[in-house]
Amino acid sequence: MKTRYPRLFLQPGRERSLLQGHPWLFSGAVARCEGSPEPGELVLAVTADETPLAVGFYNPLTNIAFRCLSHDPESMVDRNFLRRLIVDARALREKVVPGRTDAYRLINAEGDGLPGLVVDRYGPYLAVSFSTAGVERFHREILDILRKEFKPVAIYERSEGKARSLEGLTDRTGPAAGRMPPPIVDIRENDLIFEVDILSGQKTGFFLDQRINRELVGSLARGARVLNCFSYSGGFSVYAGQGGAAEVTSVDVSLAAGRLAKANWTKNDLPEGDHRVITADVFDYLRGDEGRYDLVILDPPAFTKSTKDVARAAAGYKEINMQGIGKLKEGGLLFTFSCSNFIDEALFEKIVLGAIRDRGKMARLLKVLGPGPDHPVNLAHSEGRYLKGLMLSVSGSGGFQTRPDLDFLGMGKNI
Repeated sequence: MKTRYPRLFLQPGRERSLLQGHPWLFSGAVARCEGSPEPGELVLAVTADETPLAVGFYNPLTNIAFRCLSHDPESMVDRNFLRRLIVDARALREKVVPGRTDAYRLINAEGDGLPGLVVDRYGPYLAVSFSTAGVERFHREILDILRKEFKPVAIYERSEGKARSLEGLTDRTGPAAGRMPPPIVDIRENDLIFEVDILSGQKTGFFLDQRINRELVGSLARGARVLNCFSYSGGFSVYAGQGGAAEVTSVDVSLAAGRLAKANWTKNDLPEGDHRVITADVFDYLRGDEGRYDLVILDPPAFTKSTKDVARAAAGYKEINMQGIGKLKEGGLLFTFSCSNFIDEALFEKIVLGAIRDRGKMARLLKVLGPGPDHPVNLAHSEGRYLKGLMLSVSGSGGFQTRPDLDFLGMGKNI
């Protein structure tokens, strides 16, 4: 069946990224579009000589002008098309999510071929977010598919934030199907229990992407003094406690997060005296804390959400890593993360290495860290790899001289 989508003509030679599997086309690649498609309408991307390439969502309002749904130019994007993608996403999770876990990401936007759609499972509830004009046009159909395929007690929507604004959309939150979820929902992750605030917690309530990294921390925590910075609801802390840590300190600026961290520790029957919860700005706390730890976790929020703030964010990441490294005992383990889309893996490694050098230390890279397999990423879409991390063993200088005057990152001496 021939599709009847308006054609999006590309500038000569600008089809290469699509042919290599990247799901986006930027506005500079577009020559013109037939008719006047509204934001989110389906179009057929074609080369300058009219060779069909792919079907996807078009939005003339944004820098990302085209988001690919199918590289088959004959694809009919309808309810059945969407259902196949959602069923395929479920099949993948059935393979990769451990059986003792009832909270994980069901649909990860471009990673599952549905740009702008995120669906998280929290026990019997689903939390959804529509962040592009394209998936917004299929809002009713997608919710109906989710309801019929997964039969949740309720679906709660958290479609909000800058991404929607850029797409020309307003925020929308609230029950999308079924009754309102309770303020706190208990979930199970590797047989550990966590309280989650689906209604107003960070992200959709919990940092589901860190599950495999929490497991790793738990496996290395026996007998250790552990410092968990930006601890939120204490996920890393609980795993460390369950793994036999001698002492765990959780630090977060949010009083509500601290209450959740305490509740989650208690819920898992861990010794109360082994866990300190500190409500403080992490930067200030680290500057004043004179303790030394066997294992330090740095999992800050995104320091930038735009390219114009990358230098400032790099300075923040360097500072927090310098402070965290300073709290480690000789040979201690550092788990350090960035979830900023605009700080790529290479830059993040340079920032951390700069912090290590300025501390007069050496580090051995033990593992490159990222999200769990329930957060798949299109291999051609490096922008989808927002969570990156390093597991390092940090020790003395090994004899080299520090150079505070050296512009190590090539980004200015203040970084």
